Amino acid sequence: MRDAEGAIFVTGGSSGIGLATARLLARAAATPKLALFARNPARLEQAAALLRTDLPQADIRTFVLDVTDTAAVEAAVAAAAAALGPPHRVVLSAGITLTGRLDTVDLAEQRGVMEVNYFGSLNMVRALVPRMQAGAKLALVGSAAGLHGVYGYGGYAPSKFALRGLAEVLRVELQPRGIGVTLCLPPDTDTPMLEAEVPLRPAVTSHISAAAPAMSAEAVAAALVRGMEAGRFLVLPGLSVKLLYLFAPWIAPLLRWHQQRLIRRLGE
Repeated sequence: MRDAEGAIFVTGGSSGIGLATARLLARAAATPKLALFARNPARLEQAAALLRTDLPQADIRTFVLDVTDTAAVEAAVAAAAAALGPPHRVVLSAGITLTGRLDTVDLAEQRGVMEVNYFGSLNMVRALVPRMQAGAKLALVGSAAGLHGVYGYGGYAPSKFALRGLAEVLRVELQPRGIGVTLCLPPDTDTPMLEAEVPLRPAVTSHISAAAPAMSAEAVAAALVRGMEAGRFLVLPGLSVKLLYLFAPWIAPLLRWHQQRLIRRLGE
């Protein structure tokens, strides 16, 4: 149980890592106060119903929100803070994916991914940080795709590289205010987003991804919460991500050679 209690705000809270993290954080609170933000109203209410069954003592509020809408973000965060109090634990997990070779992926779709994954997080940060107090913690959910260039992720990975940069800056800027920042870089995670992505992957991307099994959303959430509560900036769930983070600068030529070999073999 946390020493200090306060409201928990989670974007992307209707499924996957967001929902799993919201559940863990709420379970750790003596008097859970939880705000869930997501785009899909039906899935959002279904997630809230599951959490209310699991945590009948929790005060759970739902906010249908498109994080790319700056005015809507400010209004939703203001409403959540008015109902539950200032955000004490924040997890920004809202995101979308896009796979395909850069010359085949629609430019508007690529811009849309950056709008959600990067600018959506930035919108939330700008609305949330003025309401956060010393002792609060902010976690951003990035991706292992933000560590190394991977074939087929040109429309997705740049948004996660950008999010990593945002987290690095927030780490420095929020430290004097007593607000902790954590960046989680999970591998493939068993979520509805991954389920929708897998059939659309180029063959090369599928072969690369097959080298490491997908983690469960619950396992990623557990690693994220442990790291956030311990005050760690970087959370690297799974051995494959840890090894990639540690050794990618030295083995990058080998990783690129392996991808080029797959491209030639698979004819992409």
